[in-house]
Parts: sequence; C-alpha cells; structure tokens
Amino acid sequence: MAELKSRYLSLDVFRGMDVALMIIVNSPGSGATSYSPLLHAEWNGFTLTDLVFPTFLFVVGNSMSFSLPKYEAVGDGEFLKKIVKRTAIIFLLGFLMYWFPFIENGQIKPISETRIFGVLQRIALCYFLASLIIHYTKVKGAFIFSLVALVLYRVLLGAFGDLTLEGNAVIKLDAFLIGESHMYHGEGIAFDPEGLLSTLPSVVNVIAGYLTGLYLQKGGRNYETLAKMMMVGAALIFMALWWDLFFPINKKLWTSSFVLHTVGIDLLILPILIFIIDIAKKTKWTYFFEVFGKNTLFIYLLSELFVILLYTFSIGEHSVYRWLALQFGALFGDYAGSLGFALWVMLTCWAIGYFMDKKKIYVKV
Repeated sequence: MAELKSRYLSLDVFRGMDVALMIIVNSPGSGATSYSPLLHAEWNGFTLTDLVFPTFLFVVGNSMSFSLPKYEAVGDGEFLKKIVKRTAIIFLLGFLMYWFPFIENGQIKPISETRIFGVLQRIALCYFLASLIIHYTKVKGAFIFSLVALVLYRVLLGAFGDLTLEGNAVIKLDAFLIGESHMYHGEGIAFDPEGLLSTLPSVVNVIAGYLTGLYLQKGGRNYETLAKMMMVGAALIFMALWWDLFFPINKKLWTSSFVLHTVGIDLLILPILIFIIDIAKKTKWTYFFEVFGKNTLFIYLLSELFVILLYTFSIGEHSVYRWLALQFGALFGDYAGSLGFALWVMLTCWAIGYFMDKKKIYVKV
C-alpha cells in the first residue's frame, strides 16, 4: 500500500469505518438476537452488512491507485514479485486463520477439514487479478474486463446451474475442485460465499475502487469531481435495481447486480466523506477511524483470532465468548446486549490499534 501521508485522509477514514463495521457484524453476542441491519440477507436481498465486504474490496482498489505506479516503476519482474508475494502472504494468513488454533482435542487439527477460501483469500485473489489486469491492459482494458466479467458471470451461473443455494454453479465448482470438507458449512450445507467462481465478479469491486482513486487524483478534490462520482453512483444503483429483476442482488452468490449496487453505494458515500473531511476540513471526529485505517489487515486478523480464542476457552459449560455474551445480554437485554458485546470486541481491537499508532507501529504486507 502507499504511504499513509500520500492518500486522502477521507480514504483512510472510509477504510477505517468499514473495518469497524466489519468487526461489529462478525462478532455478535448472538446472531439470533442481532438487529436486522447487522445480519446478512438470507439469500436474495440486501442489508447494511452486505455492503461491508465489497466496500473493503473497493478501498483495496483505492489504495492500489496509489501503490501500483510505484510497483510498476521498478520493472515487470519486480512488479510481479511484489504482487505474487503480497498475494501469497494474505492468502496464507487467511488459511492459517481458519486452521487456528491448530490443536484440537490434543491433536493437530486436520488440514483435510480446513476451509480453503474465505475473506482474506478473496482479498488476495482479487488483488492479484486486478493488479495483473490493470498493469497489462491499463484503464481501458480494466473497464472492458469489468463489463465482460459481469455479463459472463451471469452466463456461467445460468449455463451450469440455477440461482438457488443448492444448485448454483459456485457450489458445484468448489465441490469439484476442493471438496466439501474444505468449504464453509454455515449455510447448513457445504457452500462457500467466497467461492472460486464468484471471485470473478468481485474483482470488479477492486477495479472500480482503483478507477475511482485514479479519477480522484486526476480530478482533484472539488465539487465537479464529487458530483460526477455521485452521478455515476446513482446510475449504477439504478442499473443494479433494474438488473435485480432478472438477476437478483445476492451477496452470497456475489451476483453482477450486487456488484453494481455496492459500487454505486460506495460512490455515494465516498464523495460525502471527501467533502466533509478534505474540503470542509471537519476532522475532529476522524481519528477513531484512522486507527483502523492505518493497520487495516492486522486489526481485522486480530479481531478474528480474538473471537476464535474466546470460543476456544470455556467458563463452566459455556465458551468464554458465549459466557461474555450472556453477561451483556443480562445487563442490556438480548438485542442491545448482542450489539454491546460486538462493540466491546471492536473497541478492544481499536485499543490495540491505538497503542500501535501511538508507537508508530504499522504492519504492512
């Protein structure tokens, strides 16, 4: 990623807000008593939570618009080395996170039952593919790829399955390539919402973020630039809602209409932040989110490992995670307690990030 000082403050805040929300939605005291905006849509449809991951990919693309020119300046060989190295590290961290804590019932946890694809793995693959596409085909090629990918994905889903949980092409390809034991089972069956095939349209979220970052650098922080971004965002949302009639907005399948919808929303939110932070200079409130934005991947990984550890150890008949969630529920009620627990996890991670920022410790991959 680019040096922190070379990016707009609004981009760091945007990324930090997204990470904070990501931790909250990933750490409910009880999913059964979470407020509905903090839950994913069951299948078709859209909630606030469904915006979190595609926005993360969008801000990855924003960062790439600053970092890729530096990588490209050192030549093709060094560029590929940096991209491959970063991709491999992020992918491996995601895999190790699912394997963690490595020991189960006194024995090494079998790799044969460890999930292969996931959030960090998708970030790694999207970063890798978007970097290559942008480097070798430039802006025009990246734009053409995005159009083709969104249309082709619809064709593939129609040709090799349907749009149901059990019969979609994403689940079929993953089951064929890696087997059900390496897939996510949170939907009641082996189905990975970060499956290999649905990575194709998700690359477009990264490319959209890159093109947006490039446009901001060339257009500058002014009303015309922000207005054009918002107009494009509104147009994409309109297109997504039209396409939703034939190809439903669905986060778990990462449908093409979902891509247009989420990019459109990001193109409405980001200009507002740029106006408030970079133009109006209203920055007294931003530091909280800057902490998350400066150590993004580290704090996200920390939050996941923290939750896993809370599940690993027990107090009486409950895991520490469940026991603490029950205490929050007893104090604040079921729904407020679930949110309070999630906020506690998020604030605990923020405190570590705050310490790191004060010590000028920034973990980069």
